[in-house]
Amino acid sequence: MVRINAGTLPSGNRISIFAYVFRSKNPGPTVLFMGGMHGDEINGTEIVRRSIQNKYFSNLTCGTVICIPLLNIYGFINFSRDVPDGKDVNRSFPGTNVGSLASRVARIVTKKILPLIDFGIDFHTGGNNLWNYPHIRYSSKSEEAEELARKCQFPIIVSKPALSKSFRRVARDNKKVILVFEGGEALRLENYIVDKGIQLIKNILIAHGMLDGSLIQQPSIANYTKLIWERSPDAGIVTYLRKSGHFVKKGELLAIISDPFAQRETRMHASKDAFMLSHNNAPVVNVGDGMFHLVNDK
Repeated sequence: MVRINAGTLPSGNRISIFAYVFRSKNPGPTVLFMGGMHGDEINGTEIVRRSIQNKYFSNLTCGTVICIPLLNIYGFINFSRDVPDGKDVNRSFPGTNVGSLASRVARIVTKKILPLIDFGIDFHTGGNNLWNYPHIRYSSKSEEAEELARKCQFPIIVSKPALSKSFRRVARDNKKVILVFEGGEALRLENYIVDKGIQLIKNILIAHGMLDGSLIQQPSIANYTKLIWERSPDAGIVTYLRKSGHFVKKGELLAIISDPFAQRETRMHASKDAFMLSHNNAPVVNVGDGMFHLVNDK
């Protein structure tokens, strides 16, 4: 285990990022598994933590694994997505050691971790009140990223552009491939999501000959490139009738939005045939809020 200094709290207590390094005697790829880029995304931290605790990396047949269970310590202790200055670490890459706090945390990954690895997985959840069905996101127009995503044998992969100043973008600029695992919701710990993340870790290591075992093969892999938001047509209290992980038909009733005074109800229907990738769990919404994230390449 390596402790990387990440600054101090106002109280004077030092903050360290813990990186675990597991190295085989035989040469091979160096892989990064990282959680907690956003401090409130507990599922990602737990996926990496549980993989370490269960000693999945103790018998590597080749190569090296670097694990960072929790990158954003500041956000974690404040139950927050961001660091205390309100900035998002994943919009602060490549970072600088004289910049904002988020930028300094990003700089640690860019300078101390990224040069060491060949590829990696960054574990995330949906944002506040947003639940993501487990899937992998890879960078658009990158054959290497798509190939790596397919090797994971995950049932759903999604092509998305690497956003400016994101970890995935700076990795791509440095000719490294980072996949993003999305599953569950912020400030929730869900064993179903954790199990899917651990399965992903095992599969990618087995696929690269780094771990003994058999791949959990998928009968088919759905590769989506077109995502749309179904947005709330009204404001009020929501009764959700559909959840993520299912196909919906055009015109199907998704939710009913009611005003608090029993005067009005608005019915929300699917605009097209699609697979529901994410849904909002907020009990109250405003007009235009993202309610359901659908994928459909037709």
